[in-house]
Amino acid sequence: MFTKKILIDLDGVLNEYGKEKFNENYIPDIKIGAYEFLEELSKNAELYLFTSRNLMLATKWLIKNKLDKFFKDVTNVKTASYLYIDDRTICFRGNYKQTLNEIKNFKVYWK
Repeated sequence: MFTKKILIDLDGVLNEYGKEKFNENYIPDIKIGAYEFLEELSKNAELYLFTSRNLMLATKWLIKNKLDKFFKDVTNVKTASYLYIDDRTICFRGNYKQTLNEIKNFKVYWK
């Protein structure tokens, strides 16, 4: 059976990023519902935390929030995957004009 590999971004997806001023040495609190989301998603997929943060800091945050059991690894390398989940992403659907328009009008959900 093929297991789907999913890369999930940390900031803005699993934590309350955007509610506080950015601090590279501090990761904000877990978002409400993140634990249940990962629990459900991990039943049918292999999850990887994808972050530009310090990998040790991110790993400690996962352990502190009891999320580490859902992830196979923590990485800052974009690897071939079934899906990427990120709060700052636009899905390219084959139309450059539409994509440029989406970029022009993009706003993260928490702003």
